[in-house]
Amino acid sequence: MTRPDGGPPPAPYPRLPDWSRASRLAARAVPDEAVDALWRALNHLCAAQLYLGDNPRLARPLAPTDVKESPRGHWGVCPPVNWMLAHLGPLTARRPVGGELLVLHGAGHAGPSALAHAYLNNALCLTGSGPGWSMAELRSVVSRFPHPGTLGGEVTPLVPGVRYTGGQLGPALAVAQGMALDAPHRLVVPLIGDGELETGATAAAWLARRALVGSGHHGAVLPVVLANGLRMGGPSLLAGMDGSEVHDHFTGLGYEPFAHDGTDVTGFRRLLDNVLARLRPLDDHGRQPMIVLTMPKGHTGPERVGGRQLLGTPAVHKTPLRDPRRDEAEFAALETWLTSYRPAELFTAEGRPADLVRRALPGTPSPPPTGAPRTPPPAFEPLTPVTISTTIRERAGAGDFRLFSPDEIASNRLQLTADGRLPTWATEILNEEVCHAWLQGFTETGRDALLATYEAFAPVNTSLLVQHLKHRGLRYAAGHGGLPNVNYLITSLGWRNTHTHQNPGLVSSMLETENGSVHVYTPADATRAAAVLTVMLAGRDRVNFLLTDKHGTGSFPPDTLREELTVGAAVWPHLSHRSRRPDLVLASAGDVPARELSTAATLLRTTRPDLKIRYVHVNDLAVLGPAPQWPCALTERRFTRLFTTDAPVLMAVPTHAGAVRALLAARGVADRFHVVGYRDPGRPTTAEGLLEACGMSAATLAARAAELPARPGG
Repeated sequence: MTRPDGGPPPAPYPRLPDWSRASRLAARAVPDEAVDALWRALNHLCAAQLYLGDNPRLARPLAPTDVKESPRGHWGVCPPVNWMLAHLGPLTARRPVGGELLVLHGAGHAGPSALAHAYLNNALCLTGSGPGWSMAELRSVVSRFPHPGTLGGEVTPLVPGVRYTGGQLGPALAVAQGMALDAPHRLVVPLIGDGELETGATAAAWLARRALVGSGHHGAVLPVVLANGLRMGGPSLLAGMDGSEVHDHFTGLGYEPFAHDGTDVTGFRRLLDNVLARLRPLDDHGRQPMIVLTMPKGHTGPERVGGRQLLGTPAVHKTPLRDPRRDEAEFAALETWLTSYRPAELFTAEGRPADLVRRALPGTPSPPPTGAPRTPPPAFEPLTPVTISTTIRERAGAGDFRLFSPDEIASNRLQLTADGRLPTWATEILNEEVCHAWLQGFTETGRDALLATYEAFAPVNTSLLVQHLKHRGLRYAAGHGGLPNVNYLITSLGWRNTHTHQNPGLVSSMLETENGSVHVYTPADATRAAAVLTVMLAGRDRVNFLLTDKHGTGSFPPDTLREELTVGAAVWPHLSHRSRRPDLVLASAGDVPARELSTAATLLRTTRPDLKIRYVHVNDLAVLGPAPQWPCALTERRFTRLFTTDAPVLMAVPTHAGAVRALLAARGVADRFHVVGYRDPGRPTTAEGLLEACGMSAATLAARAAELPARPGG
């Protein structure tokens, strides 16, 4: 690849810390030999984790009995990841005053690398009562891999010091951008694999940076592409380009690419210093530098064995040697491979990293940030009507807040400024995945964010959210809870939209996870929606979805709002008979269903005055599920108080009915609940026609309700 012209780099952007000076200080304090030693130590530990059950530093000649019965894990991506960790370690240890450097793993398969790095940084504890270097600990790191039931073999937050996007391939670059927003002191280095470049999320993120120009004062992102020539099962698309084409490709995306093959420590440190001198914050319109590391996949591992080519083929993705315990040729190749790192020079007899290795280490990694302390949400009595737009503006005024939206802020009728212009804290890009990744990066670094989107297109992020739930669950298991909530404002509901814009599937998928941190809020009117949003933006450790009609559907008495917010559901007295044993329970969730079902309740008072009705509104669908799967679940006593134990219940919901039926079935009460929700009408229709097609119109609901008490079991 053609390199930049070699002219003097532009002056450092004044808001960024002087990372180039830090790099020069690191070069003077840490010799190249130390960086090389750290790289070899990381590589050796990665290979040893895959293959060795004992003899982790090769203190004696390798024997077949030292080799695991069934080697497991991923090798191919580890060497380039290790190369970057070895070179960033000295920089991290000598970062500028006030500066922060975060390394973001895009490849979850680099689990052996993350574990090796944590051990070398004295942050891993598999034996004893705390972290510490010892031969027993080193042996455990190697022999227990892939650590079933504990740490696992992939990159996760269970590994100390790890920051990772969470299972989904592709969002690392955009997550890194989200981490750098409003943080001028921060440099984020995402490590992006060949295969990730082929995902829509990564492809969009290169361009998405342009949406951040002029949106505030941000930190810098230094993308590193691990151009090793392969994805999992074959050559990557990037591998089909020569150096000049790769350079032109990234130049066309608005970046300044620097290439290196990973064979020369001195040369790469010089290149890294040049790159750091050219850093630009995300809000700068100029070209930002990036690194293309062209190290072959599986570099430093065996090239061939038994006439079989390994290096440069998919064989190096996992364990390139299939059975070295029994295959003599493979055993010889493994011995040559491991001894090439000279591990006895890298680790002492006590299992400690040698002094040369330790000189290049960044030090014990700090835990991921958890954000500033939250103030409790305000009381809502007496109630002053507000709007969602007002709530968003007030939260933004307090700082450390971002709103992301896929080009739908105006369409969703969010009034963020008096003149209708977007404030700097609100960013639009026509890509749901990038919006989520920005939100994820922002919240992962301890700040509040909100994603506002159309109901129909929110399901694009289903997989991202499922993976993020897993990621957060593992974070909490590692003791790193306290993150700001993930907040989705879902509006432009399908009940008033065209046929192609009708899809409430995201919340169905989220409820199906049975993840107790999920909350699906279904307030009855705009005032309630604003109150819910205030609570969402003040909390932690939840993944919230607020469903609200942007058009407004009228309003209801606010008397029960506090109960709806704290309990998740409440009886509406103004629509209920004073009876301890009603003939029928009507239950709504969401504003459109509340409008239709409350009208149906009024009709029933005229057409069936003999029926004793109890009306319940559900503000959070998650409370319908049973404990302990749903920590917020209604207690049995509260559930009975709301829905009785024997009366039929007609329930209208804004989602697919099946998602709510599943919650009720898990509680064991689905047989007497008759749930009405969205059904695809099969063809374009009007809003009124859609209500009829789904059985959601007031007249249809009233007629169905009148029939229920007469049915068997009613």
